[in-house]
Amino acid sequence: MGTSDEADLIARTLAGDHRAFTTLVEAHQRVLYSLALRMVRDPEDARDLTQTVFVKAYRNLDRFDRNHRFFSWVYRIMMNEALNHIRSHRQHETLDDGLLAPGGTPEDHAERAQVDERVRRAVMLLQEDHRDVIVLRHFLLQSHREMSALLGVPEKTVKSRLHTARQRLGEVLTRQGIHQT
Repeated sequence: MGTSDEADLIARTLAGDHRAFTTLVEAHQRVLYSLALRMVRDPEDARDLTQTVFVKAYRNLDRFDRNHRFFSWVYRIMMNEALNHIRSHRQHETLDDGLLAPGGTPEDHAERAQVDERVRRAVMLLQEDHRDVIVLRHFLLQSHREMSALLGVPEKTVKSRLHTARQRLGEVLTRQGIHQT
């Protein structure tokens, strides 16, 4: 969906056409749900967060800066909502037999889960621009071109940010005692 299409849908929504907002939701809900699921690791919570994000976006659409991409704006709302959810629901995950990969011991899986959690927390310590590209590339598996479109920046900028973000993430992980292989 292009910027002009988004601008038209936003203008129509603000004029009272609720179906126009539904089109925006349908265009972005899959990616936002995937992001929420990766962050909170619970399908029901991810659905709730995705719905909350779109409700907030709808209620605050008149505040949206039309010089930016709609996705970038709702992405930021999602990141904030997911982080708030994580902070308020700090729970320990239990190992489920269905999560265990063949050949691994429960101890191996518990250790991997701990490392995964430390990496996720380290990503959250990065500055916003760096966190965004790491999440989009490595958690949501977006291409450089897709990331460029989603973030509204040139592909060259995406590549540069990703390179720097990986370096910063490596530094954070090293300080936490996680050695890269």
